Amino acid sequence: MSQLLAVAFGGACGSVLRFLVSTGFYQWLGRSFPFGTLAVNVIGSFLIGLLAEALILQRITFTLEYRAAILVGVLGGFTTFSSFSLETLYLMEQGAWAKAALNVTLSIVACLFAVWIGLLLGRSLMYYADGVVKWPDGMFPYALVIVNALLAFLIGLVGAVLLQKVTLTMEYRAALMVILIGAYLTLSGLYLILYLLEHGFSFDGHLNLMLGVFVSNGLFCILLLWMGLLTGKQI
Repeated sequence: MSQLLAVAFGGACGSVLRFLVSTGFYQWLGRSFPFGTLAVNVIGSFLIGLLAEALILQRITFTLEYRAAILVGVLGGFTTFSSFSLETLYLMEQGAWAKAALNVTLSIVACLFAVWIGLLLGRSLMYYADGVVKWPDGMFPYALVIVNALLAFLIGLVGAVLLQKVTLTMEYRAALMVILIGAYLTLSGLYLILYLLEHGFSFDGHLNLMLGVFVSNGLFCILLLWMGLLTGKQI
């Protein structure tokens, strides 16, 4: 039951994110081509390839619900094969056979390429010592921190691009950014704490280690988020 609730919560978040991202791309590039659906499917494919190493292959039994919420819930709700199929059929009914063929080709090739890049990057990060630096009374999961930071960069990049193209009041922009950033920093830090707990560390004996990892993750993510925002403003 707990995994079902986790998937349901993650799916709700993923669906909202898909709506925001796809709507932003449609407002930016128009509806002459399924840009929004293509964008969410490619982004989601890259993320599931990257997170497959960080969340699936790192067999952390303590966080089964956490993994289910992200991989099945969030990414399952974020990507959409049904919208891709419907939009392709609409293009065919309109006689836009070239656009329909282009949509099918781009969706398949780009999504497979994105998954491959994500897997390659994830495996590269986990290659050395399973992505962990260890010492006698502690460890630092540098690979997971880098994955979190890369996702923060992507959030900043996509957010900056879309916020420039979508008409929103300053109040809505500020609220949206605060909620997304706050939720991401909290959840990414929580996963690291759960990772440490799974590997035998405790709050009683290793509080400084856990705080250090949590704060380091937050600072690194904020830095990459800021870089993503700056990069997105230049696009």
